[in-house]
Amino acid sequence: MNRDRNRQWRLARRPEGFAKPTDFEWVESAIPRPGPNHALVQTRLLSLDPTNRSWMSERATYMPPLPLGDVMRGLGVGMVVESNIPTLATGTPVYGSFGWQDFAVVGSQDLIVPLPDDPAIPLTMHLGLFGHIGMTAYFGVIDVAKPRQGETFVVSAAAGAVGSLAGQIAKILGCRVLGITGTADKARWLVDELGFDAAVNYREESSLVDALERHCPNGIDMYFDNVGGTTLEAVLHLIKLRARLALCGMISTYNEAVAPGPRNLFEVIIKRARIEGFLVLDYWSRAAEAIEALARWHQEGRLKYRVHVIDGLEHAPAALNMLFEGTNQGKLIVRLS
Repeated sequence: MNRDRNRQWRLARRPEGFAKPTDFEWVESAIPRPGPNHALVQTRLLSLDPTNRSWMSERATYMPPLPLGDVMRGLGVGMVVESNIPTLATGTPVYGSFGWQDFAVVGSQDLIVPLPDDPAIPLTMHLGLFGHIGMTAYFGVIDVAKPRQGETFVVSAAAGAVGSLAGQIAKILGCRVLGITGTADKARWLVDELGFDAAVNYREESSLVDALERHCPNGIDMYFDNVGGTTLEAVLHLIKLRARLALCGMISTYNEAVAPGPRNLFEVIIKRARIEGFLVLDYWSRAAEAIEALARWHQEGRLKYRVHVIDGLEHAPAALNMLFEGTNQGKLIVRLS
């Protein structure tokens, strides 16, 4: 779809709790032109991720806080429509940080990943299985959790984009896998479709600790955490000696002024466990390794994924909260054109 204006969502104020429409400002302006060693990218797909919410706060994370008035930060897939970068031809599909807007000017020094122009690979796959989502799951399991055959692997937000892949990868590597999720339908999907050994719907449990103990009577060897807070606290009660905990995200804390625990970190000392946080950016140089393995498992039918596409840039602010309400079904993507 061709456009003669650049539509943008800009950050208007720091959210308190869930992001609200009034925290953003809708701006339309002329389409920018790229200067020397720059290119103009038209965004096709925008990735919505929990980290979007953390970028909106005034606290620095692994990136500086997004200044008020700036275009909302976001990863996406687009098409190069004008290029002054010798190594980047017009018409090339690319992956990068283009923001919540129709058009973005990127420089040769920016992280711009040219994508294969292969009709057999949907562009959505580059934001899911073959993008930062798939790489996060792969390296979080392989390099951080370090699974061994027969061990018990637990993953939170297990029906989410990263969690669902992480659990399947652990299963492929011979682990017994338990997923923690928030609805009965998602729990059934994890077991019936993805092959998890068990799933817990935490909203139906009076005690998550009791539910985990019921499914993991011998304890937990590995935990892949996307949630933090009281979920991490419950898991810590059941970790085994030398357990490994891979901290990927803490979605329960992003909308809270004060993080809700955990209050039992002493368990880490008692069990001589290892907790390691990681970022997919640390593994970018090994992207080919991850994509090769993920593609092979997907082609063999051992690794499944799904996407949830919202049409229209105008819906991005409202759609973001689906990640925290748990109402999305798979990798959440906004389709611009």
